[in-house]
Amino acid sequence: MSNEAERILVAHLPGTDGLCTGCRVWWSRLTPYPCWQVNWATSRQARSLTAALLGGRA
Repeated sequence: MSNEAERILVAHLPGTDGLCTGCRVWWSRLTPYPCWQVNWATSRQARSLTAALLGGRA
């Protein structure tokens, strides 16, 4: 998994109210969790794992 995806997953966590804490802190946006950054990072993670399993590169 890329460093960028790891940083996104660490910063964009669900808050107690169900909103993304990273979006609120960085951009003052009230965005439901999972936000589009988390969706991108998790899809990138899945793509990398699949490629590694099949012997390719992501």
